Amino acid sequence: MPLITTIHESLPYIDPEPTPSERSAAEALIAAERSLQPDDPFHALLPPPLTPSSHITPLLESEFDRIASHHVQAATNPDGTQQGPPPKLSALDLARYSSLPEIPSASELAGMDSSEATTLLSSLLGKAYTDHAYVAQRRAHLALLDAYGKNAWLIGNWQLEGELKAIEKELAEAKREIDLVTLQRKQAQDEAGPEILGLEDTWKKGVGRVLETEAAVEGLRRQVLEVRRGME
Repeated sequence: MPLITTIHESLPYIDPEPTPSERSAAEALIAAERSLQPDDPFHALLPPPLTPSSHITPLLESEFDRIASHHVQAATNPDGTQQGPPPKLSALDLARYSSLPEIPSASELAGMDSSEATTLLSSLLGKAYTDHAYVAQRRAHLALLDAYGKNAWLIGNWQLEGELKAIEKELAEAKREIDLVTLQRKQAQDEAGPEILGLEDTWKKGVGRVLETEAAVEGLRRQVLEVRRGME
């Protein structure tokens, strides 16, 4: 297969535009030549394609299977109704951070065994510590977002704007280089056009003279044969 750096020779500023019949004939030759070799979907300079097993973990595969099974059930729904999106993954129970546990009353604790009451109160205290840590961290994050979120957002936009300007500058430079190469190519072909046309005309005249010479030789050969037959 051809490399990316392959240069296709063409003279668009000298050669005339092909006619529809010439274009169809050229396309037929190209199709006939391409049919001799199978198409390669991957370029020689491109890295090998990634396989799903290289970056999909078993956890992602299980999640894909869960979503796919929901879509299959929705597609084969007998009553023809459309179901909503697949249920959300409930890997984390956020209710424990938003609801307070029920604390037993003193009479309920008095009716329990001391070890059982101690275990229950210890678990409730641990949950309370967890809820307190979560709420404290959330308040701290909200305070930081309120204090510095706007500035961080503006700085992020400024950085993205700088990257966009740099990319636009590179794009403009690339377009300018393309325009310069196109102009140089046109100038070179315009300068070489008369010489190429002169050489082509000389070649055509030379081929015509060769054909005329061959025709004259063939006529002379026939005359010689006729003279020999007459002498016999």
